[in-house]
Amino acid sequence: MGRLIHFEIHATDPEALVRYYSELLGWEFDLQPQMEYWLIRTGPEGEPGINGGLLRRPVPGPAGGPLLNAFVCTVEVDDLEVALARNAELGGEVALPRMAVTGLGWLAYVKDPDGNILGLLQPEPSAA
Repeated sequence: MGRLIHFEIHATDPEALVRYYSELLGWEFDLQPQMEYWLIRTGPEGEPGINGGLLRRPVPGPAGGPLLNAFVCTVEVDDLEVALARNAELGGEVALPRMAVTGLGWLAYVKDPDGNILGLLQPEPSAA
């Protein structure tokens, strides 16, 4: 079975996105200087979830188009409204406004300051 085991975020300004994700989601970053690659810890070992990496964008994205064709990763948050407000404070934008996913919760997509899309989900089984 092809289980997802790692993700990567491409960044024009890696240090800026390290700050953004650290402050928005509490992720921890460990720079691997020989590769200019940051390992990302998204939570404690032994809990559900995956870790990832952040690297300098290898090629510039096309003007006005998608920076990279990729999967959208969704992160569980305690309070979607708080996360959306913090996203805006940190220079992010809303890509898809808050919507109900019936029986699952409240979902929104945001763009980080470099244009990468990230899903934010507040679990709420009564969402409709």
